[in-house]
Amino acid sequence: MYKWRNFLLRLFGAHIGKGVQIRASAKFTYPWKVSIGDYSWIGDQVEFYSLDRIEIGEHCVISQRSYLCTGTHDISDPKFGLITKPVVVMDGAWVASDVFINPGITVGVMAVVAARSTVTRDVPANEIHAGTPAQFKKYRFDESREKRQLKGIGL
Repeated sequence: MYKWRNFLLRLFGAHIGKGVQIRASAKFTYPWKVSIGDYSWIGDQVEFYSLDRIEIGEHCVISQRSYLCTGTHDISDPKFGLITKPVVVMDGAWVASDVFINPGITVGVMAVVAARSTVTRDVPANEIHAGTPAQFKKYRFDESREKRQLKGIGL
């Protein structure tokens, strides 16, 4: 039923790339503020609290029970005014199970956020972050090896 679900989300203004798989229990507050790139996968019970833009790149995984939050409240305002900021997950990134991503966060290209983490700062490309708050643990790929491989193919 992935194609049917994607069709319905597109009807409500979402930008859904080709080959995207969105599990039936995923929730979208405002689909017209969501963009998901080609061949990405959205797991069970993922919540897109899309008061602002949520952009998911190509070949990304957003694992089950993760929560991408684009809205909060100004605690210094007696009326608790709404503050919104976009969330961006770039190409090849993996947001593992039960992760909370704060408003205004960017998860870089090929980055990983470990299960049950709370992301309060941007996660740079090719880094693995874990914990609450999520902190750098290690590089996903050995950068020197990648550079040698790219040099070997003429890039």
